[in-house]
Amino acid sequence: MSLLQVKDLCAWYGPTQALFNVNFELAEGGITTILGANGAGKTTTLRGVCQTVKTSGEMIFDGKSTSGLSTDKIVRMGVAHVPDGRGTFTGLTVDENLRLGAYTRKDKTAVSEDIEKVYDRFPRLRERFSQQAGTLSGGEQQMLAISRALMLRPKLLLLDEPSFGLAPLIVQEIFEIMKSINQTDGVSMLLVEQNASLALNLADHAYLLETGKVVLAGPAEDIRADETIRRTYLGY
Repeated sequence: MSLLQVKDLCAWYGPTQALFNVNFELAEGGITTILGANGAGKTTTLRGVCQTVKTSGEMIFDGKSTSGLSTDKIVRMGVAHVPDGRGTFTGLTVDENLRLGAYTRKDKTAVSEDIEKVYDRFPRLRERFSQQAGTLSGGEQQMLAISRALMLRPKLLLLDEPSFGLAPLIVQEIFEIMKSINQTDGVSMLLVEQNASLALNLADHAYLLETGKVVLAGPAEDIRADETIRRTYLGY
């Protein structure tokens, strides 16, 4: 069953068109990755899903059309976005960032329980709960950005370059936790990632963008196993 269906998505930055009739689906409970070179339109695709850029086309999320909806209404439907560059509120503490992530929720007791769940997943955040987010390491800020998004209790998590600028061991830790979040909590994920090998190991389906168009799609396992595709499009 599809959680997200995107049909003929086009996107613009002012007069410049960045996406051209992009089509893809994301299965409920699945992880789909969008691959491509810099400037291919990967980040714009995520922004299009949550309507932070000008778009046309049709998007169906959880059986309901999101076309024309404001970003805040899409968030309330259960879509959380972890943007590139971490996106934490640097002047607020770790704990304040997490509570801000739950701003749409009224279940205060459950919010506190979810914060404890975050601290169990990311013990380093517990150690730094009263520390300003801007003073955290890059890996800790990425952990906080993902955790803050999870405080919405989303059905779909949009992740933009979660490995960017991080040490390999930290990246491995974060991706293992993302896999656990998907399998344990059933959170679906749409992942944009420059590291194609890493993304294909995590995802179950993949789409490849070139200059704003989908040029290849299929099960991640098949793309990972095809040496010609990897060398031609993915560079490894």
